[in-house]
Amino acid sequence: MERTKQKIDRIFERTTKTNQIHEAVLFVENMDGDFSYGTGYGGKNIDTPFLMASITKLFTTTCILILKEQGKLSLDDEVAKYLTKDTLSQLHMYKRQDYSTGLILSNLLFQTSGLPDIFEEGSNKAKKRAIYEDRQFNFDDKIAMTKQLKPHFVPGTGKRAHYSNINFDLLGEIIETVTDSTLEDVYQQFIFDPLELRKTCLLKSDDDVVPAVYYKDIVLYRPKFIRSSRASGGISTARELMIFLKSFFGGKLFNQTIFNELKTMNKLQVSMYPIQYGAGFMIVPLSGLATLFTGKGELVGHSGSTGSFAFYHPMQDIFFVGDVNQMANPALPIRLAMRLAVSVGS
Repeated sequence: MERTKQKIDRIFERTTKTNQIHEAVLFVENMDGDFSYGTGYGGKNIDTPFLMASITKLFTTTCILILKEQGKLSLDDEVAKYLTKDTLSQLHMYKRQDYSTGLILSNLLFQTSGLPDIFEEGSNKAKKRAIYEDRQFNFDDKIAMTKQLKPHFVPGTGKRAHYSNINFDLLGEIIETVTDSTLEDVYQQFIFDPLELRKTCLLKSDDDVVPAVYYKDIVLYRPKFIRSSRASGGISTARELMIFLKSFFGGKLFNQTIFNELKTMNKLQVSMYPIQYGAGFMIVPLSGLATLFTGKGELVGHSGSTGSFAFYHPMQDIFFVGDVNQMANPALPIRLAMRLAVSVGS
């Protein structure tokens, strides 16, 4: 155990010293909790709130899978069943043909819709704008911006996936339609209350405390932008995120057999190599070139663009949760989790 902690410390220290990191936190634990180790940098600890960013997609995935178990929706349902014609009209125009009404829920959950991402694409991408100004985007804004960009392929084409936040924005709206509740209330009912998470939330009002995030050496405070993210943007701590991640993969929130039913995975765009995408979560192989063929198995979970990460290594039954709080290098938290998994297993 002590040797494992020393390995974790070395990797964490190397990461925080060499990658323009101003503050960070790491929490490592196995399912039973008989191995548990947390460390921090820059005054952070496992109870310090941080931005989850796209890790929040796991919470949205949880709600979709619970509603599926309850028989309130099917992943084969057409999106048009839940959203208005105005929302969907010409949302997915590919080679002069409109595929919008043919989109199904699984296209969104598995990132196989082919829809573009307004945060990373286009001449006026939202992520770049957020670095320089704090601006609110509502759902209609994001739909309109998506319609200005070209989709990448016909929905459900082969083994193709393209990571796009709009997929989960759409799922968030569908959750609200099915439950006749706000997404915040559904999270509370399905996840926060059952797991007794008190510091994990979606932003609701101007009074909510929003952690700052770094872009290189610049400190950004972007409450309006974070509130805009909703289905893919929330706040938590390493301790509470660990509770959630164990519950997500341990069967406490929905039946674990769902992972056998939905075990399809698809490669994401080249810029996100080696990440693949499954049923609402990332899959990071540990056996290829990215780990110099030294790793085994895979990581499952999610990372966030603000430097957050939450991954499970099933082969070793160990979880890696934390945050490096740096927007300038979105690949860094994934590489950190990969190094930790390979090192701890050696």
